[in-house]
Amino acid sequence: MFRTSRKSYRSSLSSYQRKKKSLPRWVIFSAIPIALITLELLARLITGMIGKAPELTAFDGEPLNVTAYRLNYLDQSGSPYDGLPDRGRLTAKRSPLMGYKLVGNQKSSSWQINEQGFRANQPVTAVKAKDETRIFVLGGSMAFGQMSSNNQSTFATQLETRLNQQVATQKTNSTKFRPDVLPYFADELAKAMALPPRIRDSRYRVINAAVPGYASSNELSQLALQILSYKPDFIVVLDGYADLLLPSTQEGADIPGIESLLDNSFGHFTTALSERFKNWISQSFLIKSVQYWVLRPQDSLKLVIPPAIEADGSLSQKLPANADELDRRVTRYRNNLEQIARLTSGAKIPIVLALQPEITSRSANTLTPREKKVLDQVGQAYPPRVKAGYARLQQAIAQVKQQFPQGVTTLNLNEGTNFQGETFYDTIHLTDAGNTAIAARLYDTIANSLTLQPKPYGNQTPPGR
Repeated sequence: MFRTSRKSYRSSLSSYQRKKKSLPRWVIFSAIPIALITLELLARLITGMIGKAPELTAFDGEPLNVTAYRLNYLDQSGSPYDGLPDRGRLTAKRSPLMGYKLVGNQKSSSWQINEQGFRANQPVTAVKAKDETRIFVLGGSMAFGQMSSNNQSTFATQLETRLNQQVATQKTNSTKFRPDVLPYFADELAKAMALPPRIRDSRYRVINAAVPGYASSNELSQLALQILSYKPDFIVVLDGYADLLLPSTQEGADIPGIESLLDNSFGHFTTALSERFKNWISQSFLIKSVQYWVLRPQDSLKLVIPPAIEADGSLSQKLPANADELDRRVTRYRNNLEQIARLTSGAKIPIVLALQPEITSRSANTLTPREKKVLDQVGQAYPPRVKAGYARLQQAIAQVKQQFPQGVTTLNLNEGTNFQGETFYDTIHLTDAGNTAIAARLYDTIANSLTLQPKPYGNQTPPGR
């Protein structure tokens, strides 16, 4: 009897365990989304309570300043492309002749774009005031000031400030500068010539028309189709790096992936679905919270290469590995600069052709720990390739100068620039301190062209005679 009861107990226990394990699958499947939704709501509630909701909303799995400067492309009608990532905050619209251009009237905590699509706080009027001198800056992401903290910290704005401060100083301290008319006596003449020269009295406006990702062919189109209509008095072209990365099969930078997207309708459809799903997942506060506070990608070192050339692979792989391909890319660059110089010379506009700075130009003993990490990340193949390419680009600029000796000034910002402290954010984009150094170098170059030559005393009777 005892044995029977024992068997009955075991049978009941086994039956209970089977019932406990055989929970309906639909209950399990239903519990998963409910748990995820609960965790998502909890994450939103907590981030809202601690005041981190706006910061987490802007977070897209990478440093916030990288997202702020990443391009978000629209088609010609102003609609987003299905199938292209839309994480970026800097909006660009496709242009048939320029590849793409920045959308006007947009703003973030890092930058402001005026109604013409230039990086400026104020619009540029079609009619130029008589007392205004306009200096336009053309180039790619480095000239644009990618990764700079705001518009005021870019070299373009700093250059404008220095020019206008010089004019103000000349007016308030006129005796500290060379006079308009030189004195007669030799000793007084020597003293006058020892004083710093004046620059042309004007209201200077430096307009940053650079666009992230632009190569020389994009800049040529932009100059001809847009910039010349604003009657510039000077042009500064600061580029080179994007042309080294851009394959010779491409004439200029365009929206990355746009051709394959438009040519393959089925692939376009599947890619669009995939991107929508990724975007939906990436907007989850639960996912973002884990990334932001646990994985912390915002603290990682991220290379921000020209955005219109982004693709899989390392930077060294994008640089030309053989001489023939390098020749084709440099020839394309030289031809475009020749066309730019021909346009500006025809319009009698002085132009500065400057090869943009690049991190390998710094000596090893001046690199900061972060800059050393940048070089470690690009690998051993990168420095010799980029240095070989830069030497050829500088030769191309010199050849353009030979063709247009009067209206063209050349400048190699890799040499002779007084960089202090941490200069490079990555291989080409500058810190605010780096922008200050570039502004000083450009000021010296442009101010030299603006220097006023004092008139000699002439045939007047010398004082006291």
